[in-house]
This record gives sequence, structure tokens and C-alpha cells, in this order.
Amino acid sequence: MVSEKVTIVNPSGLHLLNAVNLSNSVSRYKSSMSFTYENNGMQGTVNLKSILSIVAAGIRQGDTIEICSSGEDEEEALRAAVAAIKSGLGETPEK
Repeated sequence: MVSEKVTIVNPSGLHLLNAVNLSNSVSRYKSSMSFTYENNGMQGTVNLKSILSIVAAGIRQGDTIEICSSGEDEEEALRAAVAAIKSGLGETPEK
């Protein structure tokens, strides 16, 4: 298992469109993918391949999540997820 912490840069956090883009960025990998978070004193673990679970976590801009990947292509899958988040998941930053 490999993991990495990353901060959400999207101005509107992980809303539906961003969740679709994030899930799609890792869906082709065989590894199990999840992220852990803490939001308003509550902790949780989210399946990174589940769009509804990502949205339900209520992750906002500036929140830090820890992405975990486990399986035969875990390192490549982790790199893809981290790169997608750091790139803004297709969302243009507000000016």
C-alpha cells in the first residue's frame, strides 16, 4: 500500500463534476483506491472510484486528504490521482 497527502485546490471543492473527473482518473487501475479525510471533527474513508461517496464527503478547497492505493498497479494509480487533484480536476481556478 502507498499513500500521499494532497490539498484540494478547487475553489468549489469536490462537487459532482470534480468527483466524476477524479473517479474517472483512477477507474482504469486495478488497485483499490480510497482517501481519508477529517471534516468538522469527523473522520472518514471514501472509495475513490465511487462518485457519490466523493461528493458526500463534503471536501472543500484547502482541505487535505490522504489518498491510499493498494494493489498491483498501486504506485501508478496513486500518481494519477494526485496529479488529477493537483491539476484542479479540469476546473479553472477563480481569479
